[in-house]
Amino acid sequence: MIRNERAAGDSRHARTGKDGAFYSEDGVLLATVDTFTSNVSYNNAKYSVLGDAQEHETANTFAVNLTMSQIVVEDDQFFVEVMEALETQNPPHWNFQGSLLGRNGSEERVVYKECIPSGQIDIQNVTVGDVIKRNWNFFVNRPPKLQSLLGVDR
Repeated sequence: MIRNERAAGDSRHARTGKDGAFYSEDGVLLATVDTFTSNVSYNNAKYSVLGDAQEHETANTFAVNLTMSQIVVEDDQFFVEVMEALETQNPPHWNFQGSLLGRNGSEERVVYKECIPSGQIDIQNVTVGDVIKRNWNFFVNRPPKLQSLLGVDR
């Protein structure tokens, strides 16, 4: 039996740091992210075929969400756009890049476009003696694009 002993997802072959970043449409770095998760939720449509007692599903819609727990604002434009959106009721949207760097120099990079705040986000969250870091959730309005794939040396 062949066993993959060095999978790309094995944390021994990857390192993390400031692995996420928000950019404006003009390419300006707005915020960096220590930790984040992205996930997709599929909402399938159920159907049945005449003469077949088994229920079936087919693809219907999907939703992509980003959850971040360590946003560090790098440019005031990021926070200003959030506060202006509360007054104008026009939500801001940004592009997000998430990356994972392999110890061998390879990189897995995914780009998420048209991310808008979703659910509860921290406007002010201050801890004594700490850098201001905010917890935010985003909804992604365009399908994520894989830019590069993490690899491991065999």
